[in-house]
Amino acid sequence: MDFDLTDEQRLLQEQVSRVIADEYAFERRKAYGKEPTGFSLARWAQFAELGLLGLPFPEALGGVGGTAVETMLVMEAFGRGLVLEPYLATVVLGGSLLRFAGSPAQQQAIIPEIARGKRRLAFAQTERQARFDLADVATTARPDGAGFVLDGQKGVVLHGDSADTLIVTARTSGGQRERNGISLFLVDRTAPGVAVQPYPTVDGLRAAEIAFRGVKLGTDALLGPRDQALPIVERAVDVAIAALAAEAVGAMTVTHELTVEYLKTRKQFGVPIGSFQVLQHRAVDMLVALEQARSMATLAAMVAESEDAAERRRTISAAKVQIGRSGRIVGQQAIQLHGGIGMTMEYKVGHYFKRITMIDTTFGDADHHLSQVADAGGLIAPI
Repeated sequence: MDFDLTDEQRLLQEQVSRVIADEYAFERRKAYGKEPTGFSLARWAQFAELGLLGLPFPEALGGVGGTAVETMLVMEAFGRGLVLEPYLATVVLGGSLLRFAGSPAQQQAIIPEIARGKRRLAFAQTERQARFDLADVATTARPDGAGFVLDGQKGVVLHGDSADTLIVTARTSGGQRERNGISLFLVDRTAPGVAVQPYPTVDGLRAAEIAFRGVKLGTDALLGPRDQALPIVERAVDVAIAALAAEAVGAMTVTHELTVEYLKTRKQFGVPIGSFQVLQHRAVDMLVALEQARSMATLAAMVAESEDAAERRRTISAAKVQIGRSGRIVGQQAIQLHGGIGMTMEYKVGHYFKRITMIDTTFGDADHHLSQVADAGGLIAPI
C-alpha cells in the first residue's frame, strides 16, 4: 500500500495549511465563535472558493472528485486550527449520505449548492435512549397519502441550528432496535412542525435538540431505499469517523507542539523545565501516542470508501480506539505539564484537549469501538 502523497495532494495540504495559519489564529477563532451562526460565514465562502466544499463530489456535480485521502488532509489542517465551520456535518457526513443514497435528481439539486457554499446540511440521527447504537431509532415516519408524517426527537445534532436541510433517520417499519425498517428523509429546517433548540458544545461548536411534530413530507423527501437505510448510514458514519480521526491528529499535533515549546520556555530552579529528564520522557510518550494515532488515521482514510462493510467497520473501529487512547494520553499530559494555565480559557491547549475529548465520544468512544473490534474477531483475523 502506497502512503506517499501525490503532487496534487501535497499542494492541497500546503494550500489548506496556509489558509488556516493565516485566518485561524486563536483570537480570530474566538471572534468567529461569537457570530450568530457560531462560525464565520466569510471563512465558509472562502472554503467554497478554494473548492474544499466540493472536494468529495464528482466534477459533473460541481465537485472536485477527491477521495478520503484528500478529506484527511483537509481535516488534519482543520484540526490544527480548531475550525468551527460545519465541514464535517455538511460536506463529510451529509455529503456522504447524498453520495451513497441520493437519487440523481436529489444530487443534482443539492450537491452543487453545497459546493458553492449555498446550502448546509446536518445529520439528525442521535436519540436519547440510543447511546452509540445506530439502529436504535424511535422517531417514526408513517405513510400519509402520497407522503409521510414525521414525529420524534433528535439530540446533539451538530450544527443543526444553522443547517438549511436536515437529513433525518426515522423508522418506517419494524421494532425500535431492528436493523431493517430505517429510512432517511430530507427535511427543511424551517418546515412547520420542526422545533430547533440550539446550544454551544463544550468544544466551542454548535449543536441542537430538534423535535419533529407532525411534519408532513412528500415522497421526494425520501433519501435512498425505504426501510433499508442503516447500511448507508453506517457507511457514511465510517467516512465521518475517518475524517474525525484526521482532525484529532491535527489537534494532537498542535497540543504536542505547544507543550514542547512550554517546556523549553517555562523555568523552575533557574532552568527550563524541559531540561528535567522525567518531563522529557513524558513529552516523548506524547509523541509516540501521536504517531500511533497518525498511522491509524491514515489507515482509516485508506479504507473509508471500501465496499467491504465488515472489513471497513472493523478497521474504522480499530482506528477510533487508537484515536481515543492517544487523545487521552496527549491531552492529559499536555494539561499536567502546563499546570494550571493549561485549563484557562485564555490559553489554547485546554481548547485543543476539549475538542480531542469530544472527537473521542462522537459516534462511539474508544471503549465502545474496542468491543466492536472484539466482536468482529480482532483487527487481524487469527490464522
